[in-house]
Amino acid sequence: MKAAVLKSFGSPLAIENVPEPVLGTGEVIVDVVATRVLSYMNEVFDGTRNYALDLPIIPGPGGIGRVRAIGPDATKLVVGNWVFCDPTVRSRDDAVAPDIALQGLTAAGPGGMRLQQHFRHGSFAEQMRVPTENVKRIGTITSEEATQWCALGTLLVPYGGFLAANLQAGETVLVSGATGNFGSAAVSVALAMGAACVVAPGRNEAILADLVRRFGSRVKPIRLTGVEDDDRDSMKRAASGPIDCVFDIMPPSVSTNVVRAAVMTVRPYGRVVLMGGVGMAGGAGLDLPYPWIMRNCISIHGVWMYPPDAASRLIALVRAGLLRLDEYQATTFDLDHANAAVEHAAAHGGPFKLTVIRP
Repeated sequence: MKAAVLKSFGSPLAIENVPEPVLGTGEVIVDVVATRVLSYMNEVFDGTRNYALDLPIIPGPGGIGRVRAIGPDATKLVVGNWVFCDPTVRSRDDAVAPDIALQGLTAAGPGGMRLQQHFRHGSFAEQMRVPTENVKRIGTITSEEATQWCALGTLLVPYGGFLAANLQAGETVLVSGATGNFGSAAVSVALAMGAACVVAPGRNEAILADLVRRFGSRVKPIRLTGVEDDDRDSMKRAASGPIDCVFDIMPPSVSTNVVRAAVMTVRPYGRVVLMGGVGMAGGAGLDLPYPWIMRNCISIHGVWMYPPDAASRLIALVRAGLLRLDEYQATTFDLDHANAAVEHAAAHGGPFKLTVIRP
């Protein structure tokens, strides 16, 4: 089969023929129809992000495809089913604290690297092998619709954060990083889950205005000034009431002052979700006042990805019409032009934009 292979950091993907994946027990083989290209994949491939990858590897986190072959432990899947391939692979021998690898992208710790050594190859290929539990049926779609269904991979990240925070319908949410790719997805997911109000701070006024245009008056845009106390007061005033949940998805380049200003808008007994990259590129970590956390009974959730059932639940939100995939505008490439797709994704990231490879 044809695949795009990363052989060394800093080198372009090699488009070549590789052996087809071999089915094992507890696994499914999927014919990949469409797979998204992350906006920062170029930084993964050149080593800037220092992701844990055992090279050579076929990259690509998740994708949309059709079931080609199933193992003996699959009782619901049928060959030909349209499915989402969830890239969050978990070890099966510790339900309390499983090791995790993101198939085709990275791994966490020695246990995650052991997972990657088996489920190493991702979706930049004509076929991929996936753990049975990571194959989620999405119902009948057309081949053309598979492109927009790739947005699931983006939307799942904030959905996992809101599930961890137990977001309830009618609550007020603040999304720190609302003008970014994952942040704008968080705005749409929070509204789909029934948030009464989403405070959306940012510096890009055009994107803030676009969020209001897309989702209406439940979005409360706030232009950040960089002055921590002033920004915190502005965010609080914009909310229709106390802020129940703060969701942070800021990238590594952002100052901790900006993150802290948002986090400390949350009400007493409120919840904070940290899913961003602050501190991952070095520099100071996030400093929060111990007395403020303790005396206000603040719950802080560090969340990496999402629980195993999140993809199926998010698919149900899409099927119910509560979450719209047609918000996303996609540019597609074939597998032969995978390197061009990576360049395009880096140059054209941002809210509601997809770069997709269709093998």
